Amino acid sequence: MANPTGEQFELTRGNARAVVTEIGAGLRAFEINKVPYLETFEEDAEPPKAAGQVLLPWPNRTKGARWIFDGEPQELEVTEEARGNAIHGLVRDKEWELLEHGEWFIRLAVEVGAAPGWPVPLHAEIVYDLAPRGLTVTHEVRNEGDRPIGFGVGAHPYLRIGDVPTDELTLTLAASRVRPYVAEEQLPFGEEIDVEGTDYDLRTGRIVGGLDLDTAFGGLTPAADGRHHHLLSHGDTTVDLWADADFRWVQVFTPSDYPGRGRAIAIEPMTCPADALNSGTDLITLEPGASWRGSWGIQVDIR
Repeated sequence: MANPTGEQFELTRGNARAVVTEIGAGLRAFEINKVPYLETFEEDAEPPKAAGQVLLPWPNRTKGARWIFDGEPQELEVTEEARGNAIHGLVRDKEWELLEHGEWFIRLAVEVGAAPGWPVPLHAEIVYDLAPRGLTVTHEVRNEGDRPIGFGVGAHPYLRIGDVPTDELTLTLAASRVRPYVAEEQLPFGEEIDVEGTDYDLRTGRIVGGLDLDTAFGGLTPAADGRHHHLLSHGDTTVDLWADADFRWVQVFTPSDYPGRGRAIAIEPMTCPADALNSGTDLITLEPGASWRGSWGIQVDIR
């Protein structure tokens, strides 16, 4: 491969543009009128801090890279060596097969084979569909094995509004519950609590400056359209990270050292929280031959 993310697939529609990568099927860029609404990285670089990556068949961390399936201990590859965890699934470094590529959409597929630590094969597809002021991402997963399996899906976009400093943006989450993380393990194993009366209450909006989060939020409240909406705003511009009802969790991560940017914010739609392979919380269970489909997206609104 010429670079770590393989071929770069460009999508354009009107003044909107996005770039999807062959390795990992990640979202490397999204902009409108040349204004970036997604943190990007050079095409010859590794995605920093999981930027834009697809998290499948589990998002976030599996503690100790171990879990139990049908009474059988499973040992995953340790991919977060500093803490001994398995992080963000199995497809981030896989070459996805290109199935379709139009001017403003693309469909790719990958096989998640049965392997040590993951006993049931899955077939996964992803569609990116660009609109003049937004982007829809649709995941489909099919159980190719002969036993039921529980899994999760997530995504890792870092949102921005042009060159506005991240700390000047306002974050609004449709979340009434939170699982504070355990700092040593970076797992949200703190006791789950209501956000009411805490610094985690972001339902009415809060300036990002001063927030230090690598935190899972649940208890999501759907809007009238049945979707969950998480907002990043500044002045007349709002970036809406929306997700279907099956994305019952959202992880917010606010690193201070994103390459070339410094302070950044990831708003990560997830179907389940960290370590769900062990807890079972909100895993999606597929019978043999059955499929699941779910979507999330980004919508830019300028008043």
